Amino acid sequence: MESVFKPAIVLMSGRAVGFAAAFVVPMLLARVFGQDEFGTYKQLFLVYSTLYCIAQLGMSEGLFYFLPAAPQQGGRYARNAMLVLGAAGALCLGLLWAGQAELARWFHNERLIGLLPLIGAYLLTMLASSVLEIVMTARKHHGTASVTYAVTDLLRSLLLVAPVLWLRSFEWLLYGAIAFGGLRLAATLYYLRREYGPGVKADRALARSQIAYAAPFSVYVLIEVMQINLHMYVVSFHFDAATFAIYAVGCLTLPLVDFLMSSACNVMMVGMREYLMKNAQASLLAIWRDTTRKLLLLYAPIVGCLLTVAHEVIVVLYTDRYTASIPIFMVWVVAILFVGLLTDGVLRVYAQLRFLTLLGLAKLALIALTIPWFLHWFGLIGAVLATLLTTVLTKGLALARIKTLLRCSLAELLPWRSLAGILLAAAAAMLPALLLKSALELPPLPLSLMAGAVYGAAYLGLLWGYGLLTDAEKSALAGWIPRFIGLLKKTIPGFSART
Repeated sequence: MESVFKPAIVLMSGRAVGFAAAFVVPMLLARVFGQDEFGTYKQLFLVYSTLYCIAQLGMSEGLFYFLPAAPQQGGRYARNAMLVLGAAGALCLGLLWAGQAELARWFHNERLIGLLPLIGAYLLTMLASSVLEIVMTARKHHGTASVTYAVTDLLRSLLLVAPVLWLRSFEWLLYGAIAFGGLRLAATLYYLRREYGPGVKADRALARSQIAYAAPFSVYVLIEVMQINLHMYVVSFHFDAATFAIYAVGCLTLPLVDFLMSSACNVMMVGMREYLMKNAQASLLAIWRDTTRKLLLLYAPIVGCLLTVAHEVIVVLYTDRYTASIPIFMVWVVAILFVGLLTDGVLRVYAQLRFLTLLGLAKLALIALTIPWFLHWFGLIGAVLATLLTTVLTKGLALARIKTLLRCSLAELLPWRSLAGILLAAAAAMLPALLLKSALELPPLPLSLMAGAVYGAAYLGLLWGYGLLTDAEKSALAGWIPRFIGLLKKTIPGFSART
C-alpha cells in the first residue's frame, strides 16, 4: 500500500518554506501598528478568511472527489470550478462594498470603511485561483504542488509586508495583497492551459454533477466556518479593536499545524477514495489509523512544547504588550490535539455531507449557547473554552460514525495504546524543560530555544526508549539525530562537554 505520508511530507516540505515567511507577517505588523490598527488588520482578515471558506461553495474541494475518479475530464472540472469561484468572488466584493458601513458598526471600528472593498478585491483573485494546488495534488504532482506552496507563500508575505514597511500605510498592505492575488490567478490560468491545453471549455453536464456534490457540501462549509469563527465575531462585537487584538493574538494561527493537517488530509482523501472504489476495506482502515497516529506524533510535542514556553512565545512574537494573551494561548493550543483527528476528511470520502451538516449545526448551536455563559464567568478565555468543549463532544460523534463506515470495532478504530503512549511521552517531556526554565534567568528568546531543545530531546528519548516508534520511523529518525545534536550544541552552552 502506497504510504499516505510520503507524498504528504513532500507537500509539507514546500509549505514549510512559506510557513516561516508567513508567520513573520503578523509579528512585524504588531510592531509597526498600535493595538487599534493591529486589531483592524485582524478584523479585516477575519472577514476575508470567513468569506474565502464559505464562497468556495465546495467547488474547489470537490475536485478531490472528481479528479481521481475521472482524470481525463480534469480540465473541464477545473474550468467549471474556476468560473463558479470567480462569480462568487465578484459577489463577495459587491457585498463588502455595499455593506461596509454596517460591518464597521458591527465591529465598532469606523476604520474598516474604505478597507473592506480592498479586501474584497483580494478575495476575488484568491477564490478564482484556489484550484491551483488542489488540481496538482489530485493529479499526484506532489513535487510541483510543494514548490507552488513555497513560492506563493513567500511572495504573498513579501507583498504584504514590504509596502507597509516602506510607506507605513495600512492601505498599501491591501494593495500588495491584491497584486499578489493577480499574479497567483495568472499562474493558475497558465498551469491549467499547460496541463489540459488551450481548448478546454466549461462543461454543463459535468458542472451539474459538481454542483450536485458541492451544494450540500457548501451548506456544511457555511455552518462549519460559522462555528469555527463565531467566537471571534462574538468577542469583536463585545469589545473594542484593541481588546480584540489581545484575544486574536491568544488565538495564534499556527501555519505549521494547518499545513501538516491539510497536506495529510488531502493525500489521505485521495488514497481513501481510490481504495473505496476498489472496496479495499482493510486498506481504508489502515490509511486512517496510520494518518492519525503519525499526526499525533507531530502534534503532541507541538502542544507540549508550546505549553512549556507559552509566555516566551507570546513575548518574543508580539512583545510584552500582549502578555494578557498568554492564558488564552495556553487553552488554544490544547485544541491542536484534536486537529489530528481528520474525521471530516474521512466523512467527505464517504460523501457523508448530510451528517457533516448536522454535526456542524450541533457545533454551532453548542458554541452559541455556551459562549455567553463562559464569557460571563471566565472573561476572554471563556470564548476559547466554549470552542474547545464543543470540539471534544463533536469529534466523539464523528468517530462513532466513522466506526460504522469502516465496519470495524471500537478497538480497531484507532491505535489506542500507541496514541496514549505518545500523549504520555509528550506530557512527561515537559518536566525537564520546566525544570530548566526555573533554574535559568535568561531573556525570552534564548530561554525558549533552550527549553524547546530539551523538550525535544526528552520527547524523542521517551518515544525511542518505550518502543513507541516503528522500525521504519526509527530508521528515519536516526538520520535526523546528528542534526538535532548539532542544534543542541549551538543552543545549550557546554552541551558538548557534558556529552
